[in-house]
Amino acid sequence: MSNPAFSRSEAFRPGQVSRDRLEQMYGRDAQRTAEPVTNAEELEASYGMPAATSSETGRMTYEDTIVKTLISFAILVAGAAVGWVIPSLMLPALIVGFVLALVNIFKKKPSPALVIAYAAVEGVALGGISVMFNTLYDGIVTQAIVGTLAVIGVTLFLFLSGKFRATPRMTKIVSMAMIGYLVFSLVNMVLMMTGVLEGMTWGMRSASIMGIPLGLILGVVVVFLAAYSLVMDFESIKVGVERGAPAAYAWQGAFGIMLTVVWLYTEILRMLAIARGD
Repeated sequence: MSNPAFSRSEAFRPGQVSRDRLEQMYGRDAQRTAEPVTNAEELEASYGMPAATSSETGRMTYEDTIVKTLISFAILVAGAAVGWVIPSLMLPALIVGFVLALVNIFKKKPSPALVIAYAAVEGVALGGISVMFNTLYDGIVTQAIVGTLAVIGVTLFLFLSGKFRATPRMTKIVSMAMIGYLVFSLVNMVLMMTGVLEGMTWGMRSASIMGIPLGLILGVVVVFLAAYSLVMDFESIKVGVERGAPAAYAWQGAFGIMLTVVWLYTEILRMLAIARGD
């Protein structure tokens, strides 16, 4: 169960793609190469030229994806500040953010405007959620932010060092675990809404195993799942860059990473709340 922001686009799927299919996906310039160099002067001049930017090549690059991701998160943080000040916007922002997420996932070609809109609205929703938790557990938001940044930093370091990579077998295991957790969360939500688990703040997560809340145990597992999902996101972006996806797909990369980081932050926030007690 990989990030739907990437899995629904052939630009980020590993494997070989035919020339005809690339042309259908990206247009006629998908595999167009530069004119061959015919003499030593041209060769020397080509090596002396600065590296082409994504705007000049029209292709997705790591640098451009990083910039788009930083822009998206800056907008998300700005939206979170609004949601923190006006928490009443949380519910409508959650609904609109969910709709925008689906639109960005199912849209055939990335839309920078829609990705930015999602970042802003989702930020408002996160701001409202955060201030609600912080009212109940003073300082918990700071702890959750530090925890999220720590997980991202360690995951990125291990990925860049080659010590943390996605493998087919591990991906299958993680995908099954994520599907199981999704089913558990949906069942838990229904049982809480129908009053079956009345008096249990976190529903089935409030149950204890050897004195340890189930939600705390699940939280540790889910943080690992989110970290592995980040690795799969990085791998997907690598595929997009190597395949020569159009520059607009850098926005899709930023959107995919946002989905994973938002999930990671909310799970850490909930895990800390469970650890601190009802």
